[in-house]
Amino acid sequence: MSIELRHLRYFLAVADTLHFGQAAERLGMSQPPLSQQIRQLEQLLGAPLFVRSHRRVQLTEAGALLQAKARAILQQVDVAVDEVQRVQRGEQGELHIGLTRATPLVPQIPRAIFGYRERFPQVRLQLREMNTLQQIDALLENRLDVGIIRKRVLPAELVARSLFTDPLALVLHRDHPALRGRDPATTVLPLKQFAHEPFVGFHRSVGAGIHDQMIALCAAAGFTPRIVQEAGEASTLISLAAAGLGAAILPSSCDHIQIEGACFVALGDRGAHSEVQLVWRREGITPLIRNFTALLQAEFGKSG
Repeated sequence: MSIELRHLRYFLAVADTLHFGQAAERLGMSQPPLSQQIRQLEQLLGAPLFVRSHRRVQLTEAGALLQAKARAILQQVDVAVDEVQRVQRGEQGELHIGLTRATPLVPQIPRAIFGYRERFPQVRLQLREMNTLQQIDALLENRLDVGIIRKRVLPAELVARSLFTDPLALVLHRDHPALRGRDPATTVLPLKQFAHEPFVGFHRSVGAGIHDQMIALCAAAGFTPRIVQEAGEASTLISLAAAGLGAAILPSSCDHIQIEGACFVALGDRGAHSEVQLVWRREGITPLIRNFTALLQAEFGKSG
């Protein structure tokens, strides 16, 4: 037989009260079994812990030492149990989240992340900027826990939930002939009108989701876009459009980036939108992921 936590709890009850009857009452048990457990502990230790008399109970030197040690041990156990339970509830740990470059421009996402940090302050958030293809690879390799990506066909190992739909818009120079006499805020244009125009777009290695959608939309409109300049940042593409180098196709959420001379114009083409999804490993759902995805989906639900 070995020493168990119950032995230490019984011992501390007696050591703190120096009274077997009061200790038994505190523990919710009768006195004889308590006395038996203390004798068993003394036998296991090979040392008397109490000096017993009809008038009082006193700790021996060994008992006084064990009192301090037992209290520290039980406190450590309580801390460990609390931490394990926090992890199980998703209140402690580390969460690796992938974001594309444009998704933080949607106000609900930074708002949800801020709310998550306030609600779960003991969770360490590691935010990584990656394009959609990079996030998929990182999720498969367990380098990310959850990703926020542009919709695309996913490997069977991953599961996705729709988060929001982001309309795609044309970004044009404000003096573009297609806008002559029109208010860009209320104008809707067909993409086929720009079949012979130059375009600026993301490098596919940077903005795979938007790049592929631009190619698909132009194909549906009956042409292949003539891309004259590629860049890695939405702000750069908006600047290129503002300089008149070509039209850009970007998520409407990018209109938060205000650059003089650039106008965002709605596209009338079917499918001119980008669905943003939450993605995680099918077999890798954890309380951390469950809490984060629920909070993020609730944030978009409030605004929907």
